[in-house]
Amino acid sequence: MPFVFTSKSASWHCFSSWLVDIGFCNFTFFRLTKVNQTKIGSLGTKMSNRVVCREASHAGSWYSASGSQLNAQLEGWLSKAESSTRPARAIIAPHAGYTYCGACAAYAYKQVDPSVTRRVFILGPSHHVPLSRCALSPAEIYRTPLYDLRIDQKVYADLWKTGLFERMSLQTDEDEHSIEMHLPYTAKAMESHKDEFSIVPVLVGALSESKEQEYGKLLSKYLADPSNLFIISSDFCHWGQRFRYTYYDESQGEIHRSIEHLDKMAVAELRKSGSEMNFSFLNYAQSSECRNWQDSSVSYAAGALIAH
Repeated sequence: MPFVFTSKSASWHCFSSWLVDIGFCNFTFFRLTKVNQTKIGSLGTKMSNRVVCREASHAGSWYSASGSQLNAQLEGWLSKAESSTRPARAIIAPHAGYTYCGACAAYAYKQVDPSVTRRVFILGPSHHVPLSRCALSPAEIYRTPLYDLRIDQKVYADLWKTGLFERMSLQTDEDEHSIEMHLPYTAKAMESHKDEFSIVPVLVGALSESKEQEYGKLLSKYLADPSNLFIISSDFCHWGQRFRYTYYDESQGEIHRSIEHLDKMAVAELRKSGSEMNFSFLNYAQSSECRNWQDSSVSYAAGALIAH
């Protein structure tokens, strides 16, 4: 979609649609793994007086389950990142294991200002269930090895009333990594105000352009509020035969250079965001450097959006 805005209100609408587009990984430059054909679960009935918690299901594999060890790792990565575009209204960061992308993601989270942020929207793409709309979690609490994060039930109720959202099962929620990988970093970035903010996790699927516009319009009022932060969970190029994507521009040199060029073309599109907002590209990494057709890699990028 074009990033040309004619008014401030149009800017928020169009840019939030753009954020949704990124959240659903519909850019030509981004390649996600194929979604497994399993059905999305139903919500089920909540037991009286029982708080539904989503466990940190990827702790101990994708990142450390030890709170002290995880805290030290996050502090180490954040200490090496610069705070150049703070406070961010939205950030883009990867959702791979921290061994691969933890250092890169730090550059995005360094731009978060906990003193002004009171609500954190986390948009993550669905990897395991076919989904043509957005889905909300059945949980009230998301656990992390650092501390628990509270879901904003008022915003959830408002979103549900629109009729645009599905409910995922707790199992679906815990199987998915695209949202969870942002929870420890969110907790760390917000720790100085940990009792003063809530989260709004949204699982997103393969949307039509009209659906992207519809969700963009809905989310625009939240994006316009400076107390809200949007986290867009997205890896960049997935290259290799196992991803069924092997585009190679020989003029760029080795394969990994061609991949980097492709990713930077995507970043250039993100920067065409209009006069009301400015997108800053902060860091870039690849899981490995591809040099032959048997290699594969996933690209990671960190970026931040500043609203004027």
